[in-house]
Amino acid sequence: MSLAIFDLDNTLIAGDSDHAWGEFIIAEGIVDGEAFKTANDKFYSDYENGTLDIHAYLRFALAPLTRFSMAELGQLHQRFFERVIKPMLLPKAEALITEHREKGDRILVITATNRFVTEPIVQALGISEILASEGEIVGNRYTGEPAGIPCFQHGKVTRLNSWLEQQCASLDGSWFYSDSANDLPLLEVVDHPVAVDPDSRLRQTAIKRGWPIISLR
Repeated sequence: MSLAIFDLDNTLIAGDSDHAWGEFIIAEGIVDGEAFKTANDKFYSDYENGTLDIHAYLRFALAPLTRFSMAELGQLHQRFFERVIKPMLLPKAEALITEHREKGDRILVITATNRFVTEPIVQALGISEILASEGEIVGNRYTGEPAGIPCFQHGKVTRLNSWLEQQCASLDGSWFYSDSANDLPLLEVVDHPVAVDPDSRLRQTAIKRGWPIISLR
């Protein structure tokens, strides 16, 4: 059994769920629209440029979650999924997941976006295993603080290595699909790196190294 690893945002879905969640809670009136949008857009630009302070961003993204119970957050996410995420779903991505599953590969999503935003999306894609950035939960409520190592850049490799050890698994024959140059550390350690609708930095690297470039759009 080989491991087929997928990034989520702009890879398996046609957009960034984290940034979209920020826009959704602005539209819902949960946060101060102008100030939150300015910060949300700046963090996203930093992500695209490879300069994101992931801890600062996670504190920003997790802060609004502290206002709600888990039940209330679940209801919010259901609305978010129906209105925002469903239009981002990609038939070609679902077909690729099915192709790997039919080969007997083990499917894993690894994403820098926090688990609250991403886990329901990953489950809707029929995938049960996910590594994501974590938010601290105390008394069944988010505290607004990150927990553990963020699943970002080299942190993805660190988190994956810990998971592999726990699962008694290996990267033999492994695949990793991603759109972002932020994922180069992980792309470099799998047997089959694949650039999916890549950003310009990843496209240049993929061409230079002879990695496959595909589109799921």
